Amino acid sequence: MGKKLPIGIQSFSVLRKDNYLYVDKTENIHQMITSGRIYFLSRPRRFGKSLLVSALDELFSGSKDLFDGLFIFDKWDWSQKYPVIRLDFGNIAFKTSADLELSLTAFVKSIADKYSLSLSDAPYSYQFGELIQKIHQSTGQQVVILVDEYDKPITDHLSNIETLTANKIILHDFYQVLKASDDHIRFIFLTGVSKFSGVSVFSALNNLNDISLDWDYASICGYTQEELENYFTDYIDKVAKQNNLSRSELLDEIRIWYNGYSWDGETFVYNPFSTLLFLSKRKFDNYWFRTGTPTFLIDILKGRNQLKPVLESIETDSNSFDSYDPVNIGEIPLLFQTGYLTIKRKTSIRMQSFYTLDIPNSEVRISFTKYLLNSYSNYPVEQLQPLIFNMQKQIRDGDISGLEQNLKMLLANIPYKLHIKNESYYHSLFLLLMKILGFDIHGEILTNIGRVDAVWKQSDLTVVAEIKYHSRKKLDLLLDEAMKQIRDRKYYEAYLDGKVVLMAIAFTGKGVKCKMENVNLT
Repeated sequence: MGKKLPIGIQSFSVLRKDNYLYVDKTENIHQMITSGRIYFLSRPRRFGKSLLVSALDELFSGSKDLFDGLFIFDKWDWSQKYPVIRLDFGNIAFKTSADLELSLTAFVKSIADKYSLSLSDAPYSYQFGELIQKIHQSTGQQVVILVDEYDKPITDHLSNIETLTANKIILHDFYQVLKASDDHIRFIFLTGVSKFSGVSVFSALNNLNDISLDWDYASICGYTQEELENYFTDYIDKVAKQNNLSRSELLDEIRIWYNGYSWDGETFVYNPFSTLLFLSKRKFDNYWFRTGTPTFLIDILKGRNQLKPVLESIETDSNSFDSYDPVNIGEIPLLFQTGYLTIKRKTSIRMQSFYTLDIPNSEVRISFTKYLLNSYSNYPVEQLQPLIFNMQKQIRDGDISGLEQNLKMLLANIPYKLHIKNESYYHSLFLLLMKILGFDIHGEILTNIGRVDAVWKQSDLTVVAEIKYHSRKKLDLLLDEAMKQIRDRKYYEAYLDGKVVLMAIAFTGKGVKCKMENVNLT
């Protein structure tokens, strides 16, 4: 099989020395370090940012042997070695603001000890600037600053405003020394998930180049289609053979599951974490999603009853990608930065860019929708798949009693205090369910949830539905009202080129009834 799959490997040195497979990104690295000095890159978690930082560390440290055979090997001056200060916020404590201050103080001291330097008895931020200056003076070389996950002390506290605010102030004081230390710095590279305002790395470093959406660096993290097929060919052939699939059939399935991420609307890449685990375990699963279920995001979407980003594509402009206030961040930029939405298309009108955002792939869509449905219904996520298979068949077969029974099972898991006496709650619940069942959502309901009809399409089947809720009316009366509304408004007329089913659904608390009718085309 050749080289090993680099699952979970974040050390460039370990990867290169221990016969792990490395998808060569050094052409991107070379272009970056020869074109400028101060960069920021935003990518979702587990997308290869730490490995990229590690490679930069080894490059500036002059570890020539590690780059043998790579693009940059004969294009770099290996006689030049630079002192590197590398700070990974994934490895320091920041549960409280006091922890963060102590961690930064200890970090600065550890680097000073490494270079046998004495620092003044001053706050951590002043010592950081002093450290940079003294390293330059003692080595004769400007310093390289690498910061991985710069925003983690903020993003990990989005639900705790007090700690978030305190940590933001600490980071502001820490990063602001970089501008004053410009004469002593050769190169700065920061990674993170989000670009937050109020953290002075963006306000103080006015020459910082945010390359997150640049075409030149669209594939600096993740695997392109060409890279997947060229670097992992033996693994792909093995999985295809084991599952009695052709190579092209398997590649189509991998693309549907794990491809689809883009930061320029043109170059699409695979999630490296999920792709590697799939090639290792040889089965499709929600590997990336499972490593960090976005409970906070789900709570935000449910609390605002905002399901549009999950159910359909979003049109936006470049303002969605500017710096955000972490205290008041909207759901669209938050979903984009964390990798649950991505750029599917970019268009330019009068030199202004507009973007179409959507969920990247099947892994994220299926997993995210299941967890949202769990949030609305309290139905166990691990038990959803059998329910989904049953309901898919019931809708196609017109099995009203079976469909009603399964809907009752969903509602039975909702604690009484969570029942919201509002029709929009049940609309949201059912829309999520239909999305999981494989239907595409159509109709005005997406712009005004809870007040108009819904249309769901799946291959040759179209379901035109009306959902009614009333705390006192009888279910049969609600069903008749819903079906009459569908018939009177004739929402089905645009879909008569295939099979059309009219569905009325009535809710009263935990009571539910369904009614389905076929449209007579004759």
